[in-house]
Amino acid sequence: MTFLFARAPSIRIVPIPTAARSISHSVSVSKALPFYLNNLRSTEQNDGKVLRMLMFGKPGAGKGTLSARLVKKYDILSLSTGDLLRQHIAERTEVGRQAEEIVAQGNLLPDDVMLKVVASKLESLNNRHWILDGFPRTLGQGKLLDAHLQNQNAPLSLVVNLDVADNVILSRISDRWVHLPSGRVYNMSYNRPKVDGFDDETGEPLTRRPDDNPEIFSRRLKKFYDSTSPLLAYYTSSVNKSARLVTLQGETSDEIWPQLDAVVRRSFPSIRERASSIAQRRYSLSDPFTMEQEKRAIKRAAAGDGPNPSNFLN
Repeated sequence: MTFLFARAPSIRIVPIPTAARSISHSVSVSKALPFYLNNLRSTEQNDGKVLRMLMFGKPGAGKGTLSARLVKKYDILSLSTGDLLRQHIAERTEVGRQAEEIVAQGNLLPDDVMLKVVASKLESLNNRHWILDGFPRTLGQGKLLDAHLQNQNAPLSLVVNLDVADNVILSRISDRWVHLPSGRVYNMSYNRPKVDGFDDETGEPLTRRPDDNPEIFSRRLKKFYDSTSPLLAYYTSSVNKSARLVTLQGETSDEIWPQLDAVVRRSFPSIRERASSIAQRRYSLSDPFTMEQEKRAIKRAAAGDGPNPSNFLN
């Protein structure tokens, strides 16, 4: 049976019931999706649609972890506003010199300067798939970015909101460790490094963020609500007609990842998987235990015991 996505300004995907999560709870990005998700179909013909994506979420919601998984699996560029700004300053570009002078005075960069920093990179990407990190942070920045992308005939196509309960984030920030040079994030509760205290890829030591404490987190959370709530309302409204807003719920990145992966695969089928990801997934599916799990998922879906796809729509 084929299930159609109804076109709506906002789609909310609820957590997958516990019984259906067994396949997706590994930290590995190569695990296959439950087969009932393969029955979902979009009413739009998106074969040539380009992913131009923003991701919002509270501090500690898993934005960095989930973005990294998408980039590792698919041919997607991850653009960091901070990295772009540092590059402009290092290369002494016109906007870089302007930004350096403002920062040296201890002032925040105006919205128009930030847009120049971001736009200079986006304009060179043509039809590449990308995720933008760190911009926009305010409603004003969001409107500026939208107007610029519309003028370039390259509007946003997906906005993801990670909905993780405040108390869940607060309870786990004390277990968070980061590799500062790369930004990789680990959590001792559910995403431990291979060797405690050291980064998986470089072997360099991990550190704690100084703002990972309840008092500072509460202030950051208030700032998030003050600045991001108007942005989400803007992307939900009929004013913004190009970007599709999807809200994903869960307590960990492992719970949210299969939902995010399904949205990207179904909405943007032209995105190619990286060769390393395909090889890793094939190896995973050759494992007898994994194959048996997949067979059971197929039988449950055929018998109607799997989650109802209508639960994935708002």
